[in-house]
Amino acid sequence: MHVFVAGGAGYIGSVLVPHLLEQGHRVTVLDRLYFGDTLGRTERRFGEKLRVARGDVRGFDRSLLHSVDAVVDLSGISNDPSCELDPELTRSVNVDGAKRLAVAAREQGVRRYVYSSSCSVYGHGDGPGLTETSVRHPVSLYARAKADVEDFLLGLGRPSGGAMEVTCLRLATVFGLSARMRFDLAINVMTKNAYVGRRITVDGGGRQWRPFVHVRDAARAFELALTSPAPLVAGEVFNVGCDANNVQILNLAFRVRDAVPGTEVVHAPTDPDLRDYNVSFDKVHRVLSFEAERSVDDGIREVLGALREGVVDPDERRWYTLRHYAFLRDAERAHRELAIDGKLLAPAS
Repeated sequence: MHVFVAGGAGYIGSVLVPHLLEQGHRVTVLDRLYFGDTLGRTERRFGEKLRVARGDVRGFDRSLLHSVDAVVDLSGISNDPSCELDPELTRSVNVDGAKRLAVAAREQGVRRYVYSSSCSVYGHGDGPGLTETSVRHPVSLYARAKADVEDFLLGLGRPSGGAMEVTCLRLATVFGLSARMRFDLAINVMTKNAYVGRRITVDGGGRQWRPFVHVRDAARAFELALTSPAPLVAGEVFNVGCDANNVQILNLAFRVRDAVPGTEVVHAPTDPDLRDYNVSFDKVHRVLSFEAERSVDDGIREVLGALREGVVDPDERRWYTLRHYAFLRDAERAHRELAIDGKLLAPAS
C-alpha cells in the first residue's frame, strides 16, 4: 500500500512512518518540518520506499497524491495553548487545510482516509465511560477544530459524497518517546519536571480525568485503520486507548512522584480545568482487536530513562510546541521588518 502521511515528521508521524515502512508499505510524507527533519535516519534506512516532501496542507503539489492508496492526516497545530496563540492561523491550518487535503485526496481517487482526531472533543464529559456516540462538548479551539473536521470528513465519505473510506481516530492523550519529542503532554512533562526540578505542578484541581495512549500504540492503531476490511472502518469513529489508562491528573502526578523520589506535588492557584473526560475503548478493542500494550507507568519509566541516559535534552526548545511556535512567529516578524532583499545579516544584492 502507498500511504500519504500529512504531518509525518511530527510527534506521532515520526513513529508511525517507520512502523508503516517496516510493515512493507511505501510512504510519502508531507510536512513543513517546523520541528526539524526527524526522518533522516528512516530515509537512509528505507531509501526509495520513503519520500519526504516539505510542504503545507494549505497549499501543496497535488501530484504527490498520484498513485496513493491511503492518506493519514496527522497535520495541524497541536495542543490548546499553541492553537490559542494565533486562532486565525489555527483555523487556516487545522480546519481549512485539513478539508482541502481531504477534497484533494478524493479527487485523486484515494480509497482510504484516516484522520487523527482527539478524545478532547468530549471536553467536559457527561459521566464516565464516554463512547463514540456520546455528545461532544469541545471546550477549546483545538477540540472544536477536530470536531468540525470529523463532521466534514464523515460527510465526504458517505456514498453521496464519493467512494472514499473515511475513519476518524479519537486519540487519548499521547505519551512516550519520539524522534520529535514533546514535553507539553501530561505524562511526558510531569516526568520531565520531576526529573529536572523535583517538582510537579497540578493545574485545575487535579480531579479531572484524562485517557492516555502510548505513541507506539497509537501508530499501531493507525495501521489497523489503514489495513482492516472496509466494512469495519469506513464511516466509523474509534476512541483509541485503553480503559486502564484513564487516570485522574492528581493520581498521575502521584505516580510520577513515586517514580522520582524527592519530588514535590503542588497545586497551582488556577481556575478549574474545563476538560474532564473518562473514555471507553471497547469499540476499538471489539471491532479492530486493538490492544494497548503500554501502560501509564511504562511511559513514566521510558521517559525517565531517556532523560537519565541523555537520550533527550529537556532544554531543547523544539520539544515545547507553544514555545517553538512563538519563536517562529517572532522570527517571521523580525524577518519581515528587518530583511533587505530577503536577507537579515548578509549584504543586500
